[in-house]
Amino acid sequence: MKKLAFLLLLGASSIALNAAGPKIKLQSGSLAPLSGVKEVGLVFDYSNMRVGKMSESAYVEEKSAKYNAKEAGKGDQWAKAWVNDREARFEPKFIELINKNSKLRSFQKGESNAYLKVHTIFTEPGFNVGVARANASVNMNIHVMVGGSEVALISIVGAYGYTYGGFDFDTGTRISEAYAVAGKYLGKFLDKKAK
Repeated sequence: MKKLAFLLLLGASSIALNAAGPKIKLQSGSLAPLSGVKEVGLVFDYSNMRVGKMSESAYVEEKSAKYNAKEAGKGDQWAKAWVNDREARFEPKFIELINKNSKLRSFQKGESNAYLKVHTIFTEPGFNVGVARANASVNMNIHVMVGGSEVALISIVGAYGYTYGGFDFDTGTRISEAYAVAGKYLGKFLDKKAK
């Protein structure tokens, strides 16, 4: 009974922490060049990303080997999904939520005169094994590019992803939600800071 109470408390505190949203900060430069810009491009970058406590390549290698040891080919399928989920799931969620939460501009994938380079620098995949779970999260550096030059750098730390009801057993689902949270709060941040 004590264990169940602890898990419920842990889950409630996790949701409360996540409700506050990620920490978004203008690290350098100015957002003034975005003022009045109605259409902004988005470019996604996953280079040099850390996953948990290791490099992405080490994480993928370890996880693939573990799955392949249990069932031949399962790890290879997982590794493909790890990469394919970026374009198929993570980026669309980010784009959907940044557009839904920005009233001043629209965002679409691709470079333009004004675009954001969304560089994911850290991913925590989280887990869900039914009786225990941990949310996924992402940290990002957003490079604000105008006229071919970087005019500002924004950091996003602690964009946590989870689904209501806890039915996020799939890693891609949890991470997709983290991208949705990052997009949501970035859209609001840009509207407030770059009118």
